[in-house]
Amino acid sequence: MAILYALVARGSVVLAEFTAASTNASAIARQILEKTSGDNDINVSYSQDRYIFHVKRTDGLTVLCMADESAGRRIPFAFLEDMHQRFVRTYGGAVLSALPYGMNDEFSRVLSQQMEYYSNDPNADRINRLKGEMSQGCAHNNPPNCCLYRDCVCLQGAHVTILCLKRGQQLEIRTRSAARCFFFPFVSVFVCLFLICLGDICGMFLFQFPLQRVVFTFVH
Repeated sequence: MAILYALVARGSVVLAEFTAASTNASAIARQILEKTSGDNDINVSYSQDRYIFHVKRTDGLTVLCMADESAGRRIPFAFLEDMHQRFVRTYGGAVLSALPYGMNDEFSRVLSQQMEYYSNDPNADRINRLKGEMSQGCAHNNPPNCCLYRDCVCLQGAHVTILCLKRGQQLEIRTRSAARCFFFPFVSVFVCLFLICLGDICGMFLFQFPLQRVVFTFVH
Protein backbone atom coordinates (compact mmCIF):
# COMPACT_ATOMS: atom_id res chain seq x y z
CA MET A 1 0.00 0.00 0.00
CA ALA A 2 1.48 3.37 -0.97
CA ILE A 3 0.68 6.96 -1.92
CA LEU A 4 3.01 7.78 -4.80
CA TYR A 5 2.02 11.26 -5.94
CA ALA A 6 0.26 14.33 -4.57
CA LEU A 7 -0.47 17.93 -5.48
CA VAL A 8 -2.33 20.98 -4.22
CA ALA A 9 -4.00 23.27 -6.74
CA ARG A 10 -6.26 26.31 -7.01
CA GLY A 11 -8.48 25.46 -9.96
CA SER A 12 -6.01 24.30 -12.63
CA VAL A 13 -3.09 26.22 -11.09
CA VAL A 14 -0.75 23.79 -9.31
CA LEU A 15 0.66 25.37 -6.15
CA ALA A 16 2.69 22.44 -4.78
CA GLU A 17 3.48 18.96 -6.04
CA PHE A 18 5.55 15.91 -5.14
CA THR A 19 6.07 12.51 -6.75
CA ALA A 20 7.78 9.50 -5.19
CA ALA A 21 8.00 7.46 -8.41
CA SER A 22 8.74 7.94 -12.09
CA THR A 23 5.25 7.82 -13.60
CA ASN A 24 3.01 9.94 -15.77
CA ALA A 25 0.93 10.83 -12.68
CA SER A 26 1.56 14.56 -13.15
CA ALA A 27 0.08 14.58 -16.67
CA ILE A 28 -2.95 12.53 -15.61
CA ALA A 29 -3.46 14.77 -12.59
CA ARG A 30 -3.70 17.84 -14.82
CA GLN A 31 -6.28 16.13 -16.99
CA ILE A 32 -8.30 15.37 -13.86
CA LEU A 33 -8.04 19.02 -12.74
CA GLU A 34 -9.49 20.10 -16.09
CA LYS A 35 -12.19 17.44 -15.91
CA THR A 36 -13.26 18.38 -12.39
CA SER A 37 -13.07 22.15 -12.83
CA GLY A 38 -15.75 24.11 -10.99
CA ASP A 39 -16.57 25.60 -7.62
CA ASN A 40 -18.50 22.73 -6.04
CA ASP A 41 -16.89 20.70 -3.27
CA ILE A 42 -16.14 17.16 -4.42
CA ASN A 43 -14.68 13.90 -3.15
CA VAL A 44 -14.12 11.53 -6.07
CA SER A 45 -11.78 8.76 -7.20
CA TYR A 46 -10.64 7.79 -10.71
CA SER A 47 -9.09 4.48 -11.75
CA GLN A 48 -6.06 4.45 -14.05
CA ASP A 49 -4.52 1.01 -14.67
CA ARG A 50 -3.59 -0.32 -11.23
CA TYR A 51 -3.58 3.11 -9.59
CA ILE A 52 -6.38 5.23 -8.18
CA PHE A 53 -6.44 9.04 -8.28
CA HIS A 54 -8.31 10.51 -5.31
CA VAL A 55 -9.52 14.11 -5.47
CA LYS A 56 -10.85 16.39 -2.75
CA ARG A 57 -11.92 19.97 -3.46
CA THR A 58 -13.06 22.27 -0.67
CA ASP A 59 -13.66 26.02 -1.00
CA GLY A 60 -11.88 26.13 -4.36
CA LEU A 61 -8.73 24.37 -3.13
CA THR A 62 -8.05 20.94 -4.66
CA VAL A 63 -5.81 18.28 -3.17
CA LEU A 64 -5.11 15.18 -5.26
CA CYS A 65 -3.10 12.00 -4.77
CA MET A 66 -2.33 8.80 -6.65
CA ALA A 67 -2.21 5.56 -4.66
CA ASP A 68 -2.08 1.82 -5.17
CA GLU A 69 -5.41 0.03 -5.42
CA SER A 70 -4.54 -1.80 -2.20
CA ALA A 71 -4.70 1.51 -0.28
CA GLY A 72 -8.47 1.59 -0.60
CA ARG A 73 -10.11 4.99 -0.06
CA ARG A 74 -9.95 5.67 3.66
CA ILE A 75 -6.19 6.24 3.92
CA PRO A 76 -5.87 8.39 0.76
CA PHE A 77 -8.79 10.61 1.77
CA ALA A 78 -7.38 10.92 5.29
CA PHE A 79 -4.13 12.08 3.68
CA LEU A 80 -5.98 14.58 1.46
CA GLU A 81 -7.90 16.00 4.43
CA ASP A 82 -4.65 16.37 6.37
CA MET A 83 -2.95 18.13 3.45
CA HIS A 84 -5.86 20.50 2.94
CA GLN A 85 -5.87 21.56 6.60
CA ARG A 86 -2.10 21.98 6.72
CA PHE A 87 -2.03 24.02 3.51
CA VAL A 88 -4.81 26.39 4.56
CA ARG A 89 -3.36 26.75 8.05
CA THR A 90 0.09 27.54 6.65
CA TYR A 91 -0.77 29.94 3.82
CA GLY A 92 -4.26 31.25 4.57
CA GLY A 93 -5.48 33.94 2.15
CA ALA A 94 -2.26 33.82 0.13
CA VAL A 95 -3.70 30.76 -1.61
CA LEU A 96 -6.11 32.98 -3.55
CA SER A 97 -3.40 34.93 -5.38
CA ALA A 98 -0.41 32.58 -5.36
CA LEU A 99 1.51 31.98 -8.60
CA PRO A 100 1.94 28.48 -10.07
CA TYR A 101 4.24 26.45 -7.82
CA GLY A 102 4.35 29.41 -5.45
CA MET A 103 4.40 27.11 -2.39
CA ASN A 104 6.24 24.20 -3.95
CA ASP A 105 9.67 24.70 -2.36
CA GLU A 106 8.27 24.50 1.16
CA PHE A 107 5.12 22.43 0.91
CA SER A 108 6.51 19.71 -1.38
CA ARG A 109 8.57 18.58 1.62
CA VAL A 110 5.39 18.36 3.70
CA LEU A 111 3.73 16.31 0.97
CA SER A 112 6.73 13.97 0.89
CA GLN A 113 6.79 13.47 4.66
CA GLN A 114 3.07 12.86 4.98
CA MET A 115 2.99 10.55 1.95
CA GLU A 116 5.64 8.44 3.70
CA TYR A 117 3.68 8.51 6.95
CA TYR A 118 0.32 7.55 5.48
CA SER A 119 1.91 4.89 3.28
CA ASN A 120 3.97 3.07 5.92
CA ASP A 121 2.95 3.97 9.46
CA PRO A 122 0.16 1.71 10.85
CA ASN A 123 -0.92 4.53 13.17
CA ALA A 124 -1.97 6.56 10.13
CA ASP A 125 -5.10 4.46 9.91
CA ARG A 126 -6.52 5.98 13.06
CA ILE A 127 -10.09 5.61 11.86
CA ASN A 128 -9.62 1.86 11.55
CA ARG A 129 -8.19 1.68 15.07
CA LEU A 130 -11.06 3.69 16.51
CA LYS A 131 -13.61 1.57 14.68
CA GLY A 132 -12.22 -1.51 16.43
CA GLU A 133 -13.21 0.07 19.75
CA MET A 134 -16.73 0.84 18.63
CA SER A 135 -19.82 -1.33 18.77
CA GLN A 136 -20.19 -4.19 16.31
CA GLY A 137 -23.28 -2.61 14.81
CA CYS A 138 -21.43 0.56 13.91
CA ALA A 139 -18.67 -1.43 12.23
CA HIS A 140 -21.22 -3.34 10.15
CA ASN A 141 -22.66 -0.10 8.80
CA ASN A 142 -19.31 0.92 7.29
CA PRO A 143 -17.77 -1.21 4.52
CA PRO A 144 -13.98 -1.64 4.58
CA ASN A 145 -13.34 0.85 1.76
CA CYS A 146 -15.76 3.57 2.76
CA CYS A 147 -14.31 7.08 2.69
CA LEU A 148 -13.10 9.05 5.66
CA TYR A 149 -16.18 11.25 5.98
CA ARG A 150 -18.63 8.41 6.44
CA ASP A 151 -16.42 6.94 9.18
CA CYS A 152 -16.20 10.31 10.88
CA VAL A 153 -19.99 10.67 10.95
CA CYS A 154 -20.29 7.27 12.58
CA LEU A 155 -17.63 8.05 15.17
CA GLN A 156 -19.10 11.43 15.96
CA GLY A 157 -22.50 9.85 16.42
CA ALA A 158 -21.03 7.39 18.90
CA HIS A 159 -19.29 10.22 20.80
CA VAL A 160 -22.49 12.25 20.92
CA THR A 161 -24.40 9.24 22.23
CA ILE A 162 -21.85 8.61 24.96
CA LEU A 163 -21.80 12.31 25.84
CA CYS A 164 -25.60 12.44 26.06
CA LEU A 165 -25.68 9.36 28.28
CA LYS A 166 -23.07 10.81 30.61
CA ARG A 167 -24.87 14.15 30.83
CA GLY A 168 -28.16 12.36 31.39
CA GLN A 169 -26.66 10.42 34.27
CA GLN A 170 -25.18 13.59 35.76
CA LEU A 171 -28.52 15.38 35.45
CA GLU A 172 -30.30 12.49 37.14
CA ILE A 173 -27.82 12.53 40.03
CA ARG A 174 -28.16 16.30 40.41
CA THR A 175 -31.96 16.03 40.30
CA ARG A 176 -31.97 13.43 43.04
CA SER A 177 -29.63 15.53 45.18
CA ALA A 178 -31.78 18.61 44.70
CA ALA A 179 -34.91 16.64 45.59
CA ARG A 180 -33.32 15.44 48.81
CA CYS A 181 -32.20 18.97 49.65
CA PHE A 182 -35.74 20.30 49.25
CA PHE A 183 -37.52 17.31 50.80
CA PHE A 184 -35.95 17.28 54.25
CA PRO A 185 -36.39 21.03 54.96
CA PHE A 186 -39.99 20.75 53.77
CA VAL A 187 -40.66 17.85 56.14
CA SER A 188 -39.02 19.74 59.01
CA VAL A 189 -41.16 22.81 58.41
CA PHE A 190 -44.28 20.68 58.18
CA VAL A 191 -43.51 18.93 61.49
CA CYS A 192 -42.85 22.26 63.21
CA LEU A 193 -46.15 23.69 61.94
CA PHE A 194 -47.96 20.56 63.09
CA LEU A 195 -46.47 20.81 66.58
CA ILE A 196 -47.33 24.50 66.80
CA CYS A 197 -50.94 23.83 65.77
CA LEU A 198 -51.16 20.95 68.20
CA GLY A 199 -49.86 23.20 70.99
CA ASP A 200 -52.43 25.85 70.16
CA ILE A 201 -55.25 23.30 70.27
CA CYS A 202 -54.09 21.92 73.62
CA GLY A 203 -53.77 25.46 75.00
CA MET A 204 -57.30 26.31 73.94
CA PHE A 205 -58.60 23.14 75.55
CA LEU A 206 -56.91 23.86 78.89
CA PHE A 207 -58.08 27.48 78.84
CA GLN A 208 -61.75 26.54 78.40
CA PHE A 209 -61.93 24.00 81.24
CA PRO A 210 -60.99 24.51 84.92
CA LEU A 211 -57.89 22.69 86.10
CA GLN A 212 -59.76 20.99 88.95
CA ARG A 213 -62.26 19.45 86.58
CA VAL A 214 -59.56 18.16 84.39
CA VAL A 215 -57.76 16.63 87.36
CA PHE A 216 -60.99 15.14 88.66
CA THR A 217 -61.72 13.62 85.34
CA PHE A 218 -58.35 11.97 85.17
CA VAL A 219 -58.58 10.77 88.80
CA HIS A 220 -61.97 9.22 88.32
